[in-house]
Amino acid sequence: MWSGGCATTKPTATPAHPYAFVANGGSHSVTVVDLEALKAVATIEVGRGPTDIRLRPHPAGENAGPSTPLGMTKADGRPEVWVVSTDAHEVAVIDAAARRVVARIPVGSRPFFVDFSPDGRRAYVANSGGGTVSVIDCATRRVEATVAVGLAPGLARVTPDGRLVVVANRGDNTVSLIAAASLRVVATIPVADSPEAIAVLPDSSKAFVTASGARQVSAVDLRRRQLLANIPVGETPVALALTPDGGELFVANFDSHTLTVINTWRNEVTETLAAGRQPVQALFTPDGSQLAVANFGSNQIFFVETATRRVKEVIPVGHQPETLAWTPDGRGLLVAHAGSNDLAVIPLGSRTMAALIPTGRSPRGIAVVAVPGEPARRSARQSPARNSAPAVLESPRPQPDTRRVAGQP
Repeated sequence: MWSGGCATTKPTATPAHPYAFVANGGSHSVTVVDLEALKAVATIEVGRGPTDIRLRPHPAGENAGPSTPLGMTKADGRPEVWVVSTDAHEVAVIDAAARRVVARIPVGSRPFFVDFSPDGRRAYVANSGGGTVSVIDCATRRVEATVAVGLAPGLARVTPDGRLVVVANRGDNTVSLIAAASLRVVATIPVADSPEAIAVLPDSSKAFVTASGARQVSAVDLRRRQLLANIPVGETPVALALTPDGGELFVANFDSHTLTVINTWRNEVTETLAAGRQPVQALFTPDGSQLAVANFGSNQIFFVETATRRVKEVIPVGHQPETLAWTPDGRGLLVAHAGSNDLAVIPLGSRTMAALIPTGRSPRGIAVVAVPGEPARRSARQSPARNSAPAVLESPRPQPDTRRVAGQP
């Protein structure tokens, strides 16, 4: 079966049942998918235009322990899913066990994404319309500070050590660095045109930022707080995937249909790979041995072997695959299709989908959650025969298509 937690969560002794929470940008809702029964079991209404959905890490300290699943504390035992709604200018907090919204937090204008401090005590939301980052106290569910940054910030990412928040300002081609201790901007660094996606090395020493307007990736030294290099890549770089050791960075170039491989120690391109048509997201398997690539334009998932760079499998999926996530045990890939409004489940090593589950309209994000206290009811379906069709399962509300422009929040 799919075990509890998210793809990076260690197995726990606490009985838990795995679900995927899928944010539907076009129908202003979240679809809850049971990953053992492989069916949609609930629809939760949220604010207009949800663009990001994340599982809140559990707070470190006396309320958490080694047997505590990610996203909850021993005190309350309730995993939380946070949803950013761009058009509603708010963040909704969902109690995953109860499957209901328990808080709505107003933030700034046009928020797109949320990120958390490693201990789960703070959330950071970049407000593209207001040039600010909202800092939220997760315990009180209130904004504790609003930090002015550059123009049109699209994304704020917390470094693994929790000391800095890296903000990509698309409107003025800069990166702002916010010190988490003081909640003040400590550096503003010019980078290449239209910075968007951010990847930070595991040791928090460097950040790499896509520049979709310049066909470059900017390498930023986070310790010296300066630009190191603008690295040429393909046309319209939209997504970044770091190997687990941080030694290599794979860049998905949407309009040149390629992957660029960067050596992160030397800040140099080492290879360019064909990647299907319009690669929009790339995600490593938990062990780093393969890279899954969503090809938005050809409706396929490529599995690329990391060591050999060889394409191992090409799997047809639904219309406009855009968002990827791993099942908790890392043995199944979840694919949200912006065009066909459904979620595919692909067992690792298979050549086809095991299930195709309808969602709401224009699914944009996936959060995998372990809900405690629910014993496993059935095992996940095994990989189907090579030529068999996937199971298509009922959803509360199948919807027609709408989607955002690829590469834009």
